[in-house]
Amino acid sequence: MTSDHTATAAIASGTTTAGTGGGTGQGPGAGPGAGPGAGADAGTGTGTGTDLHLELPPHGARRTALAQALREAVRSGRLAGGTRLPPYRALAADLGLARNAVADAYAELVAEGWFTARQGSGTRVAEGAAIAAAPAAPAPAAPEGPRHDLLQGKPDPASFPRGAWSASARRALAEAPTEAFGPGDPRGRPELRRELAAYLSRARGVRTGPENVVICSGFANGLRLLASLRPRDWAVEEYGLPFHRGILEAAGVRPHPVPVDEDGARPDEVPARARTLLLTPAHQFPTGSRLLPARRAAAVEWARTTGGLIVEDDYDGEFRYDRKAVGAVQGLDPGHVVYAGSLSKSLSPAIRLGWLVLPDHLVDRVLAAKGLRESWASALDQLALADFIACGGYDRHIRRMRHRYRDRRDQLVSVLASRAPELRVTGISAGLHAVVELPPGTEAAALEAARAAGLALDGLSEYRHPTAAGAGREGLVVGYAAPPDAAFGRAVEALAQAISRAGRTGR
Repeated sequence: MTSDHTATAAIASGTTTAGTGGGTGQGPGAGPGAGPGAGADAGTGTGTGTDLHLELPPHGARRTALAQALREAVRSGRLAGGTRLPPYRALAADLGLARNAVADAYAELVAEGWFTARQGSGTRVAEGAAIAAAPAAPAPAAPEGPRHDLLQGKPDPASFPRGAWSASARRALAEAPTEAFGPGDPRGRPELRRELAAYLSRARGVRTGPENVVICSGFANGLRLLASLRPRDWAVEEYGLPFHRGILEAAGVRPHPVPVDEDGARPDEVPARARTLLLTPAHQFPTGSRLLPARRAAAVEWARTTGGLIVEDDYDGEFRYDRKAVGAVQGLDPGHVVYAGSLSKSLSPAIRLGWLVLPDHLVDRVLAAKGLRESWASALDQLALADFIACGGYDRHIRRMRHRYRDRRDQLVSVLASRAPELRVTGISAGLHAVVELPPGTEAAALEAARAAGLALDGLSEYRHPTAAGAGREGLVVGYAAPPDAAFGRAVEALAQAISRAGRTGR
């Protein structure tokens, strides 16, 4: 009994084993005629299997109540036709009832046609016993979705390295220490922190050791942690994800816009009240600019002078196509910069793993802010990623995707140059998206034409901070990573046609 009115019993798919009483292995009436429980009570004790929830009153005729509860379970469809019932001895033990009471209830339902019983097969729910529900009203037809997904921020799902990741996951599981299956450490698995520290130092110029790396479940999770520790006023780039601004505002942060031009954010225009600056220096999102060396130095000097903190979102840091990627700003001053990264673009958003590389004075505070273990990232995924990095699988995947995404971007630029030469694709050759710059006043029409052509994409204006000063730029933010190979060419052609059509309409 789980309460005065509820009991839970196990439905066994086979015969029962260890138990509490003797038995002949057959239910009442067993024999050539095969009564209820026939062949299902072999053994002497309780069954094992999935749980069966039954509502029984605490007093009164328990056999009658059991029969009614079983009947209702079949009638409602909770026990489907063909489901094998537990041996009557096992059910009696689980429910705390006399064996004869359960055997009699089984026999009653067999006689009524709810159950069937055969020698050697046990008691089962009769096929077709459940009363069919009235047919539901047909659901309204779902609107037809876009034919081509050109939304930003989505890596190619078909390119996920299933074989290599599976091999790493198997090795990680086989070699995991026993303590890895316990509560764990809020910093994250030591194996992953060691591998990440070495990889980030080698590939992104980050200056850190494992003790300064904290694993989180993605960049957004890391941003929430930092916002909870540094509320009040942050400076953010005037173009960025509204989702990230929402995270800050939910934590009590006031995000103030910093102007962005073709050379990145303007550190000289950080508001005086701000003490935290959120940057995407490798590939400004979404405009595509990169932060010039002089502005990198100026941002670090701002942090040193004011006692401020830079939060470096290394967005697209590993996907530079026209030259070798520039190292992280964190390498200039690890004491004033938090480096943040994740797998959402480089590998897959389905693997909820990210990391913060923290100055010494923030490590303990971030660990305290992580709170309950339920919010921590999966230890098994962490171990798999540690192996994936250690065996070179992550490097190989990044190099392969650089070639793939570079080709996609080149194709987009080439088609637009041919079909809409008056427009230009702005920003550096990097990342998973590009911005198609549009003349003032034309973005809305271009978006409408693109969506009418079955294209899913965003306008640049959607990413601008609502209080940014002056007139903003207009354009289309085109993600080129997600569409399947067979459809990408058609998607780009449809985009070029839509832009041209919108341009002709606007003239």
